[in-house]
Amino acid sequence: MKISRNSMIAFSSVMLLAGCGAQNGATDVETDAGEQSSISEADIQSTVDLSAAPSGGYILDPNHGYITFSYNHQGYSNPFLRWGSWDAALSWDAENPEASSIAVSIDVSSIDSGVDRFDGHLQGEDFFDVANYPKISFVSTGLEPTDVNTGVLTGDLTIKGQTHPVTLSVTINNAGEGRDKIGKLGFSARGTVKRSDFGIDKYVPFVSDEVDVIIEAEFGSASTEE
Repeated sequence: MKISRNSMIAFSSVMLLAGCGAQNGATDVETDAGEQSSISEADIQSTVDLSAAPSGGYILDPNHGYITFSYNHQGYSNPFLRWGSWDAALSWDAENPEASSIAVSIDVSSIDSGVDRFDGHLQGEDFFDVANYPKISFVSTGLEPTDVNTGVLTGDLTIKGQTHPVTLSVTINNAGEGRDKIGKLGFSARGTVKRSDFGIDKYVPFVSDEVDVIIEAEFGSASTEE
């Protein structure tokens, strides 16, 4: 995972809503005199430094990791589904962030639509074929910065034995030390994947080929508390 050192000096101490870049502007804050002063979001972002999270191996905090995805169903709705079980490992280099990397493994059988019968259908041969392909994997190949705390992550995604490059828009939300005194990093990521690229084209185009992926994850240098 590559991050330009000069571009990633400071990062936001607040989560960006829905992973989208916050609009430039000012936040009104009351002073002791009852007057309002203007604090730019850029000023808030400059309070966190990547070096606060020391170099080393980081693992996903299972209590704070979410992968959800959404698609269009015949133009009537945009359902949200999630993966209930997945792991990720981050090799973090605070002094040379561009040397960092991340790998993700998803338990395909953990798919959760909220409807048991539909979960069984998704696990079957028409879709993910869990019996033959129990895992989905992602391995990063690079990240190019787009702003102070954002970048475009590239990587190889493997589903049903087929591997294709994908891109994700990534926000590094925070880097620091958790309550347990260990290094901690928080990320948001968004992207779009075409399921037909991986041989999962059942009902296209009546059900959209494009699937929107939404990821929220926290990593610690050891297991973190709830």
